[in-house]
Amino acid sequence: MSFSSDTKAELCGSRLDRRTLAVAECYGVLLYCNTFRASEIRIITASAPFAELLPRLFKKAFSVSFDLLPPEDAKGKRSFCIHEPEKIARILESFGGDAAGPISHHVNLGVLEEPGCPEAFARGAFLAGGSVTDPEKRFHLELATSHHSVSRELRSMLLEMDLEPKEADRGAHSLLYFKKADQISDFLTRIGAHVAAMNILTAKVDKEMRNTVTRQINCDSANADKTVSAAIRQTEAIRRLIKREGLDALPEALRDAALLRLANPEASLADLALLSNPPVTKSCLSHRLNKIILLAAEEPT
Repeated sequence: MSFSSDTKAELCGSRLDRRTLAVAECYGVLLYCNTFRASEIRIITASAPFAELLPRLFKKAFSVSFDLLPPEDAKGKRSFCIHEPEKIARILESFGGDAAGPISHHVNLGVLEEPGCPEAFARGAFLAGGSVTDPEKRFHLELATSHHSVSRELRSMLLEMDLEPKEADRGAHSLLYFKKADQISDFLTRIGAHVAAMNILTAKVDKEMRNTVTRQINCDSANADKTVSAAIRQTEAIRRLIKREGLDALPEALRDAALLRLANPEASLADLALLSNPPVTKSCLSHRLNKIILLAAEEPT
């Protein structure tokens, strides 16, 4: 199963006790499902746990059953339909609608006034029209509906929950989406997917740790490369001086630094400074070795 499927399965595992919350969740499902018209309601899902939940959820919310159910052994996408006018009218009445006219695809906030109802609505919207990417790959959660006004109104609701989804259009669908791990985790926590929310944060921490380790390794590698390159330049300069005139002509401090470098060709400046007798600072030793490089570069007189 995908991470998105696991998240929906978690949401379907625990249920809401109050009918008002069931109505709010169904409201989100209907406004984010495939078809919600005065003549037909059609919900299509590939989530087996959601498919198992839907008949019980609609029974609790509206005391209605679906006119068309998928076969018990159905695989892949499953379709649920309601065609009977009386059932659709009962559902619309729960949202302040009227089956005699076209459905107004707007969120009736009066239906969502009780505590927990906005979260239940968002939960239903995610179950019917949402998805979340495996956090090991990337952070992305989205909610897609064909009703632009519904998307805009849900965004306002989420903003009141201190969540800030981005907006976009994909073909005929309006999207709300999150790309930050913290925001995705907060959204999933709000709608009841606590395990999935924790997995998002765990993946975020793991990625940050891996990135930190990678940066440190790259930094260490770069520093090691610089140390090696500097040691090679210094050693080559010392050998040129030896071949040209020997080291005896050098001042004592430079001669000691040259001999120390030749004896420890792979040591860092910090290590060489400690090996000096008497010990000197890293800056002092660096100055002496750079002086040797300059002397080696001079044309012999």
